[in-house]
Amino acid sequence: MDKDRLSLLRGVIHQFAIYGEFETAEAFGSGHINSTFRSSWNQGGTRLRYTHQRINEKVFTRPDEVMDNIQRVTRHIAEKLRLSGAGDISRRVLTVVPSRDGKPVLRDAEGGWWRTYLFIEGTHSLELASSTKEARVLGKSVGQFQKQLADLGGKRLYETIPDFHHMEKRYSRFYEAVQKDSSGRVKEAGPEIAFMRENEERGAILIRSLKNGTIPERICHNDTKMNNILIDDTDGEVRAVVDLDTVMPGSSLFDVGDLIRTVATRAEEDERDLSRVEFDTAFFEALLDGYLSEASQFLESEELKLLAESGRSFAQIMGLRFLTDYLEGDHYYQTARPGHNLDRCRNQIALIRSMDSKWDSALRIAERLVRKYV
Repeated sequence: MDKDRLSLLRGVIHQFAIYGEFETAEAFGSGHINSTFRSSWNQGGTRLRYTHQRINEKVFTRPDEVMDNIQRVTRHIAEKLRLSGAGDISRRVLTVVPSRDGKPVLRDAEGGWWRTYLFIEGTHSLELASSTKEARVLGKSVGQFQKQLADLGGKRLYETIPDFHHMEKRYSRFYEAVQKDSSGRVKEAGPEIAFMRENEERGAILIRSLKNGTIPERICHNDTKMNNILIDDTDGEVRAVVDLDTVMPGSSLFDVGDLIRTVATRAEEDERDLSRVEFDTAFFEALLDGYLSEASQFLESEELKLLAESGRSFAQIMGLRFLTDYLEGDHYYQTARPGHNLDRCRNQIALIRSMDSKWDSALRIAERLVRKYV
């Protein structure tokens, strides 16, 4: 598939406002949703690289609205960085490269939508945090990103995936998938289905708090797993938060919750040895300390009360989504082996159980850090 889409990219790449001599293009990254490539160009003896993505229209049905959000968000962050006197702004926020006619996206020969960003050099992302220092940096990056967007004015951002983290509606789809059993997989997932049924009520805490106004709606990233955060190769500090397709209205807790579930464990999301899936309270404390060092300036008391719960809730919503996709035939997430989505679901359930076993400790950590910053 990457080879076919690379051919499509070659057909449109010169329509972007990139100057110089084209050298190479290759598949890049490991994202679940969009197809991503990186190209190299010789511009007067200087080598520059760009990131190109073919937007998955099955997931993002209105690419124009996705790009409208991204342009508004990146311009706002760039302007805030400029006013603060920050240097090297092109390495601190994504730069959208328009087509030669000034549009943020263009279409290939098959009608697919493409976009281009300036590649941010000298950075890397993490699949696992290896130290509490890294965990703190990751937490700080998300708090800073939310703070940068806290004063974004103008019209409400588009919901690029409506009800993305709406747990009640995710459960409705899950029950429909169980009932239909369109792929004949329900019998393979009995314990996982039972777990999701038993924990439905506590899984809905965040969305119900948002719906009833207990916590405020905010602009957030909505997909803050750690490989969407770029770390500087030299100093280990965060340079930019990327993969902005899902930046839209939501809750601050959506972001910190997703970060907790991916950072505060030593196991990758699809690890099949569940004995390795353990909630690490030291990493949890470090990332929450980094997050609150930035986010405590704007968070409200009810948001602060749900910090620990956000991580458990997001492990559950992701486990539910993996399980639903498995039952429906693996249409949403890319899979590398039979049962991959079921493995991911089992992984998240194991993480929730580990969180439950250390719940009192997690609450004490969150309360202590709130007192430190508020």
